[in-house]
Amino acid sequence: LRLARILAGLAPGEPEVHGLVALLEIQASRAHARVGESGEPILLLDQNRARWDPLLIRRGLAALDRAAALAVAQGGALGPYALQAAIAACHARARRAEDTDWPRIAALYDALAQDAPSPVVELNRAVAVAMVFGPAEGLAIVDGLIAEPALKGYHLLPSVRGDLLAKLGRLDEARAEFERAAGMTRNGRERALLLGRAGACESGSVFTTQ
Repeated sequence: LRLARILAGLAPGEPEVHGLVALLEIQASRAHARVGESGEPILLLDQNRARWDPLLIRRGLAALDRAAALAVAQGGALGPYALQAAIAACHARARRAEDTDWPRIAALYDALAQDAPSPVVELNRAVAVAMVFGPAEGLAIVDGLIAEPALKGYHLLPSVRGDLLAKLGRLDEARAEFERAAGMTRNGRERALLLGRAGACESGSVFTTQ
């Protein structure tokens, strides 16, 4: 983050430099809310937003505004860093998880997928699509990524798939996906979280994740 701020000072007329700063500022604002007292990871929609750093959010939003203004002045569109920052800003602006502007996030992921296509971007787009149009729509995108070589061994693929299957009531399939994701991660805390979600499917408990 410090290096990005230095870079913005050295190249003040480059929109993507400010987009990068915005992305890092906003992501850093959540640092204290990402982990619980016992070291367990806390998913974005479950985080205590009162623990997000408002100063870093303000700095990030200001940097995003500079990136957007420069892009317009130069007759271009937002680049990949600025698009990711705009997505992060949608979360930062929402006082509650349920206030998140998911239609805008989905539209931003559409733009990001066009500008900087990758399987990981597509997986994230699937989550946003599911939030707007329902889990079946998101699952259709995820299913298209199952054979993607770049995602082989990437635990978030079965984790997202398990989440969407659970929301569709397909709990046995969801449990298997969470267990598969748990077997892929090397992070013990993350593994415990995923196994807990698998257990919730087995018991039929209702839960929401993101």
